Amino acid sequence: MPNQTADRGNAQLLLSRAFIQRLLGHRERAANLCHEALRFAGYTETQAKAHAMLSALEFSGPDYFRILARIHEHLRPATYLEIGVDEGGSLEIVRPETLTLGIDPNVHLRKPPRPRQQVFEQTSDEFFEKNDVTSLLGGKPLDLAFIDGMHQFEFALRDFINVERHCSADSIILIHDVYPIDAISAGRERVSNFWSGDIWRLILLLKKYRPDLTVNTIGARPTGLAIVQNLDPHSRVLAERQQEIIDEFLALDISVLDGRKREMLNYFPNDWESIARLIDAPRA
Repeated sequence: MPNQTADRGNAQLLLSRAFIQRLLGHRERAANLCHEALRFAGYTETQAKAHAMLSALEFSGPDYFRILARIHEHLRPATYLEIGVDEGGSLEIVRPETLTLGIDPNVHLRKPPRPRQQVFEQTSDEFFEKNDVTSLLGGKPLDLAFIDGMHQFEFALRDFINVERHCSADSIILIHDVYPIDAISAGRERVSNFWSGDIWRLILLLKKYRPDLTVNTIGARPTGLAIVQNLDPHSRVLAERQQEIIDEFLALDISVLDGRKREMLNYFPNDWESIARLIDAPRA
């Protein structure tokens, strides 16, 4: 049997070495040591720290939550929809005047929703099937949406299809967890605390089957934030070919990103002035 105590010790030693290399400015060496530590770490605190360091080595600038907050302040959306509410932290940054719909089958809100916020304790599939979304939005299109639900890409694909139908050409859809840190955290099944799942597949899918969209992945910790623009609520390409497309992209291995991850996932710098210009370009 494997010696779990020895493995934990090896993982902790490798992670300590990675920390030193990072302090010395040797980012590639630090990343390699983190990957080595993950071979021994198992589902432990050391594993979580190794993933967090890999994320910090991959990305600079503010994390996705701060970018999300700045987008709200910049856009001042009249309407907003969020899939994956959890404790409600990202609902708390929404402006009070924004009409907001939150969706999550397991809600654990830290604070009650504001007067213009409604939270639906349903799966996103149930929500779109059972509710008149247009009426809930007061007859207006969605200005902004944030998809941060189940971390398997076919769920995110269905969410994107359903959300886009309620958007306009000027709307924006944000998608979390689209830039994988390593194969362990990007697996379809959760085997680590740090888990982005295989949402990266959705970016490749949108690039291939919806070239009319503008898709960029902001390099924000912990696992990237996609910003999708030039939406078309009348498009049925994805809905009509959904299962075929899902089968095609499930057949891809994460190794397809090797050496080309930034290019394939349309990496965009995590610089607020650049992000603001990206957001404003279609409206200008």
